[in-house]
Amino acid sequence: MDYLNLIDGPSAAIVLGGTVLGTILRCGVWRSFAAMRGLASTMRNSFDPVAARTELALQIQDIRRDGLLRAEPRHFGDTEFDEVADALIGRRSIGALLDKHRAFKEMRQARSQVAVTTFNQAAELAPVFGLAGTLIALSQLPTKASSDALLSASIPMAIVTTFYGLLAAHLLFAPVAHYIQRKADHEELQRQKLIDWLAEELTKEAPRHDGHRQREQVAA
Repeated sequence: MDYLNLIDGPSAAIVLGGTVLGTILRCGVWRSFAAMRGLASTMRNSFDPVAARTELALQIQDIRRDGLLRAEPRHFGDTEFDEVADALIGRRSIGALLDKHRAFKEMRQARSQVAVTTFNQAAELAPVFGLAGTLIALSQLPTKASSDALLSASIPMAIVTTFYGLLAAHLLFAPVAHYIQRKADHEELQRQKLIDWLAEELTKEAPRHDGHRQREQVAA
């Protein structure tokens, strides 16, 4: 088998170029670029629940030592948990913590859904442009039986474009969409576990905090 026959620049240009263009036209420029940013962010960032739990444990220790009124928010570079700490200390409310987490969760889910939907659209379009390339190649078939050179070029291109469309759909765009979804689901699960744990630990501190506040009011 000659694998070089599977390498064809015009076929790749038709399938990939057409799929990208079709996806942009169908999903819009903003969503298409947002999908690319979402993929880059997914590949670049990896949420570390162990490190986050360690930092949150230190925040809980500060609250136990200084009380919720005097504790300072602890930041460690995670935007959500940094703002969660600010909301918790600033408003002195577990409800504020949960509201902030819910807002970040909805934002992340919306962002990942844009990326997943866009790449799924590309996966649907790739075989279509593979077929389009096949039709283009077949349209170049000679009308005279003596045109052997054109015949030998058109038939392989017709087959390869269909092959490229299937490969692009099932080995590129669809797997990327599932990869983004899996990573997003895993991160949300880990973050939710941490938020549940943090809220439970802070709930244990609430009676102590209320009692301390009552003593301060009596002393005043």
